[in-house]
Amino acid sequence: MSLPKERIDVLLVEQGYYESREKAKAAIMAGLVYANNEPIEKAGMKIPRDAEIKVKGSVHPYVGRGGLKLEKAIRHFDLNMNELVMLDIGSSTGGFTDCALQHGASHVYAIDVGYNQLDWSLRNDERVTVMERTNFRYVTPEDLLGPVPNFASIDVSFISLRIILPPLLALLQKPSDIVALIKPQFEAGRDKVGKSGVVRDWKVHKDVLQTTLHFASQLGLTLKGLTFSPITGGEGNIEFLAHWRLEAPEAEQPENDSALLELDTLAEQVAKEAAHTFTGNSS
Repeated sequence: MSLPKERIDVLLVEQGYYESREKAKAAIMAGLVYANNEPIEKAGMKIPRDAEIKVKGSVHPYVGRGGLKLEKAIRHFDLNMNELVMLDIGSSTGGFTDCALQHGASHVYAIDVGYNQLDWSLRNDERVTVMERTNFRYVTPEDLLGPVPNFASIDVSFISLRIILPPLLALLQKPSDIVALIKPQFEAGRDKVGKSGVVRDWKVHKDVLQTTLHFASQLGLTLKGLTFSPITGGEGNIEFLAHWRLEAPEAEQPENDSALLELDTLAEQVAKEAAHTFTGNSS
């Protein structure tokens, strides 16, 4: 007689893999959890209590939880990080930097307006250029004293991507790739954000995604993929991951109504998927 079934995120906490269901959910959505050698894709999936659970790598593979966001982007967008030179914009404790290095990046510029946040192990890594107390809006190519970057990650708060993306384009080689967190709580109008700073309406998520994707397209960026972050942001906000390509000049394509319609359709689809995953409701 088989044992009763339980949610995989509950079992991960019960068996000591993670201290909270939120952390278990993040690992699941980053593709790190297996049951009976089969990958688990949903935190709400129920499995027998006697199922063999395995967690890929260490339970806490990165110095900051942001690494799980980039981990999902790498897997979902099928990114090859080997030998890339990365700008980590909003590096904080260094989760993105750590993840990039573990996946083969050769050098990372860890840029943050804050100070003394980057993990000590990364601060002493010769592959990392620490750029603290640095407002990214004013960074110039001359400020980058090492190799020219061909990849950028963006995880910033209290500022819109519409302010971050334009100066970024002047710092990257062509072609380059960009993975950015789209955070509705910092992109939507104040009237769309709840008193606690949480955006709960998936339709607002959709509008934010569409507006941001249109803006990036106007800058000449090509959207290669869109999904939602495996973990929520502050106060439980659902956030999204976009993968853009900055093409070589000869490869740039003008935007058209058909392309914008495709962006709108994808934005709505991903917003609904995220709402269903995190809240069970997308109506």
